[in-house]
Amino acid sequence: MSAKAESWGSRVGLILAMAGNAVGLGNFLRFPVQAVQNGGGTFIIPYLVCFVVMGIPLLFIEWSTGRYGGRYGNHSTPYILDTMAKGRIWKYIGVFGIFTNIAVASYYCYIESWTMSYVYHSVAGTFSGMDQSQVAGFFSDYTTIGVSTTGIPYEAVIFYIACLLLNTYILSKGLGGIEKVAKIGMPLLIIFGAILAFKGLTLGTDGASDLFPEANAWDGLNFLWTPQFDSLTNPSVWLAAAGQIFFTLSVGMGTIHCYAAYMKSKDDVALNAVSAGFMNEFVEVVLGSLIVIPIAAGYLGLDWVLQNAGFGMAFQTMPYLFQQWGEVLAIFAGLFWFGLLFFAGITSSLAMGTPWMGFMRDEFNWSGKKGAWSFGLIALLMGLPTVFFFNQGVFDEYDYWAGTVSLVVFAFLETVLFAWIFGINKGWAEINMGADIKVPVFFKYVILIVTPLLLGWVLFASVPDMVAKLSNDDTKNKEWFADAYYAENFDAAGTKAGVVDSVSTDFVKMSFQNEKKVFNKKLDKVEVQTFTDYKSYGFKQGQSPVVAVGQTVKPGDKIAEGEFTNNVFYKTLGRLLLVSLFAFICIVVYRAFIKRRKEGRVHS
Repeated sequence: MSAKAESWGSRVGLILAMAGNAVGLGNFLRFPVQAVQNGGGTFIIPYLVCFVVMGIPLLFIEWSTGRYGGRYGNHSTPYILDTMAKGRIWKYIGVFGIFTNIAVASYYCYIESWTMSYVYHSVAGTFSGMDQSQVAGFFSDYTTIGVSTTGIPYEAVIFYIACLLLNTYILSKGLGGIEKVAKIGMPLLIIFGAILAFKGLTLGTDGASDLFPEANAWDGLNFLWTPQFDSLTNPSVWLAAAGQIFFTLSVGMGTIHCYAAYMKSKDDVALNAVSAGFMNEFVEVVLGSLIVIPIAAGYLGLDWVLQNAGFGMAFQTMPYLFQQWGEVLAIFAGLFWFGLLFFAGITSSLAMGTPWMGFMRDEFNWSGKKGAWSFGLIALLMGLPTVFFFNQGVFDEYDYWAGTVSLVVFAFLETVLFAWIFGINKGWAEINMGADIKVPVFFKYVILIVTPLLLGWVLFASVPDMVAKLSNDDTKNKEWFADAYYAENFDAAGTKAGVVDSVSTDFVKMSFQNEKKVFNKKLDKVEVQTFTDYKSYGFKQGQSPVVAVGQTVKPGDKIAEGEFTNNVFYKTLGRLLLVSLFAFICIVVYRAFIKRRKEGRVHS
């Protein structure tokens, strides 16, 4: 069946698929952590402002742009953008809409495979009897290739490949397969989320213990919803809120364009966009805020949460907390929680395969199966380095450049195209064509002025961080291969020094003064306390520490000699792979252009 003949089976299926595309792991793992790290309830204010002036406008832009391109038989961003303006450059700007999806899917499916593995381990009772440090150590063992938690060699690789195979198989069934998964996965996700959210709401002080006597789930909830207004003027809080909007709505990726391209010309995009957007917000703001943080605060206390909030809490903490509910309930809780994350993940990762498939079908008449399996193969080749070198930073490089920078760049350029080159009047007419609601004219001027300015500011504000990343400013060990290893920063500013606490033939431990956040209930505000922290380094055979107990060590001081392959080598490898992928897609788009020119189908 040709791509032009394929369409969504129902409006409900389309909205659920679009919502599933947006509802992902970030709703449950990233949003609550971002809120905790950026002032609790204060974060909600810029978050909702960004949703109105950036999120909803981008949804309108991408839904209407996709439907517009679909009328011309285009189902991926290179030629969707090409139909909207003269000039060959736009098809290459559209490359971001394929590149981002393949690159993100390659590492996103690795996280997704963690949820599959943790469902297995929860049901098998692996975490039974483990304390907090052992559960955290389990995650470290799992992501260390060569260490197995099941006795299966290369366990992480096997689960990753199994996850990719499942995604590829469903994609090979076309829109019908995606729609079926969305109709099953989204309701189950909400049911599982509601069950766990109920526990978070009702836990109260029941989880308090001798070790954490002040643990209270309501402290976590109150912090998430009580604004700390002194952080509202902090630009980094607003930048974090804008970044979360990209993550949560999946804008700037090209998947929305692709899904919308299969709509009929008169199908509504305005109401559909708002419906999918608000469904995502419900899942994120309501369900997402009621699970991880309240449950963690209910057993470990709010201060522990403030000091340890991070993406890994779902895997390094939650299995331990579930064990406090008893063996039977722990199995169900693990099944619900990691099952929820799995459905959140797969409804998003499936969307990532459709731009490549749509493009190859449009331009080279590839079948759905051929497009799906080629996508799976490319994602596998790109993704295996993130699995094998997860602890060396390749995963983080992919997430930063493909999952963050690429989204902002593409969103900014497509907004400029829509509002200023295609033209806001034509764009506004496209948004309202067949609309079941009357879109407030307010959004016309937001799209024209506010959204591009906000996106431009986010992009400009991110430039110093991009330069620092490329310069490897986060490490003192900048050489790929070296005969010495140097102490890294003890704090973010790099101003603190440490004192060697203990040394062995393969180990160095240093103490230093650090700061942590604690919540003062009387003053109802977050305060900073100083405490003694420790930083440790482990060394392999052929590497020897050169420091002594009691020695003061500053960042950049030599602490060991031997043969070292530093993480910058693996990070550079990751960057080169991303550049190679982008160049490969550009070549494929150019070949498609040559083919179109021969066939007399060139738009510009």
